[in-house]
Amino acid sequence: MTGYFLGGINPDLIQSWLKNSGIWAPVTYIVIYVVATILVLPSTALNLTGGAIFGPWLGTFWTSVAAIVAAIASFIFARTVGHEAVAKRLAGRWQAIDAEVQQGGVFYMFAIRLVPIMPYGLVNFAAGLTSVSFKDYLIGTILGTVPGVLPFVLLGSSGLKAIRTGEVMPLVGALALLGILVAGSTWYRRHRSFPFRRKP
Repeated sequence: MTGYFLGGINPDLIQSWLKNSGIWAPVTYIVIYVVATILVLPSTALNLTGGAIFGPWLGTFWTSVAAIVAAIASFIFARTVGHEAVAKRLAGRWQAIDAEVQQGGVFYMFAIRLVPIMPYGLVNFAAGLTSVSFKDYLIGTILGTVPGVLPFVLLGSSGLKAIRTGEVMPLVGALALLGILVAGSTWYRRHRSFPFRRKP
């Protein structure tokens, strides 16, 4: 049940493995997260697992660091050596983001990070093709990533705790935060036209 709850990832096995990694455990987690994001794999399971492995606060910190590092790596790749390949794959879609970015780079990057249905990896690559400055991209990503991953990390941490101890109040709180995020992003999505629709 625990493995299913965390997207098919068994947190007990991963936690044991990371504990054996000692001080390198967070680095290992970040590397896995970055690789998965660059490969445009779903990040939800990793966000949940970060909470289960590191707890609510360290989980939020390390997951946010991992997501931001992945965002930087993807952006630089798309803007430099991988520009042609990424532009070809995202043809007809990244232009929509560019049109929005021109109306406010920092705010748009912040807002788009709060929308759960937006594939985090694809947004990173698409942003690298747009006219957004690296500074605006980084600031918007940092501001939006932390509140964007927080509900999922808390859900992973409190969900695992509920399964093990039966304490459900933290889980209820995490679900409430997730509900607020989804409701807010749904309202925002209705007022914006996003080029990507599948869930991350």
